[in-house]
Amino acid sequence: MYRIWFYILVALPILIMFPLLLISILKESWYPLFFKLARIWSKTILIGMGFAYQIEREQTPEKNKSYMFIANHTSMVDIMLMLVSVKRPFVFVGKKELTKIPLFGFFYKRTCILVDRSSPKSRQAVFLRAQRRLKSGVSICIFPEGGVPEENIMLDEFKDGAFRLAINHQIPIVPLTFADNKKRFSYTFFSGGPGKMRVKIHEFLSTKGLTIKETKVLNDKARDIILKQLQAFNK
Repeated sequence: MYRIWFYILVALPILIMFPLLLISILKESWYPLFFKLARIWSKTILIGMGFAYQIEREQTPEKNKSYMFIANHTSMVDIMLMLVSVKRPFVFVGKKELTKIPLFGFFYKRTCILVDRSSPKSRQAVFLRAQRRLKSGVSICIFPEGGVPEENIMLDEFKDGAFRLAINHQIPIVPLTFADNKKRFSYTFFSGGPGKMRVKIHEFLSTKGLTIKETKVLNDKARDIILKQLQAFNK
């Protein structure tokens, strides 16, 4: 019943806001309106599921500046928690398969940068689309693990795409740690329940002056920050 209630909460706000959502995706320049509506959608789901989110910020994004937001990926609610945690408009880079979800997939396809991980050509196209969105003034969000790892893995290895993009465009990386999403609502069907969801927004990592050769160093640094925070949360 808890899982069914989640899908009702995903669909119901979309149906209620459908006309506004539809208008907001007609032009790319209207994306900030869509983003505001998406945040309302996210808050409705999190509150409706009984998730009390707690956000700790070491640093706050500046207005009119683009960033690369990254976080650990453990749950279906990671998308909602990211939208609630970050107030400045950003675009998700996400897997193509999510477009198959009814209602959600319709808007996901038209607002996110989709990647087919089995296609090198698709991965290259992501860089071009991300470049265009960054030039329009929005930020980018990527879950660098490239998918949800096995339940017993605290944090999988990070792929380099987010870090290459950030270095190419000389934008700061903002690491976020989601502490409780796996416990609250994992991909294991008979699991989860209401409770707190802790978020830590870490100090930003500068890419100023870095080159592509330093991608792996930046990758390891960001992963180490999130891993240490997960270990601290688990204590």
